[in-house]
Amino acid sequence: MSFLKKLFGLGGAAAPADEPAAETRDYKGYVIAAAPLREGAQWRLAGSVSRETDKGRQEHRFIRADVFADRADAIRFAFMKGERLVDELGENVFL
Repeated sequence: MSFLKKLFGLGGAAAPADEPAAETRDYKGYVIAAAPLREGAQWRLAGSVSRETDKGRQEHRFIRADVFADRADAIRFAFMKGERLVDELGENVFL
């Protein structure tokens, strides 16, 4: 239940100020941001896919069940997941 509270922002504490900023990468006209979430001694795979349009910014955030002992691995897999979303869904990722 605690995970769901944090996921939906219900009573969860805000991210610490010393939490590293998301790393970004451009991919086929989209910006993929890898922003793993610290959960104890592990990192949960999380990130977003976004793009700027004439109507403003569109963004799709994702959080997956995968956890990693190393933050660098979580970042690497977040980029892979973001690229897969773009490849498989294209602009439908924002629906």
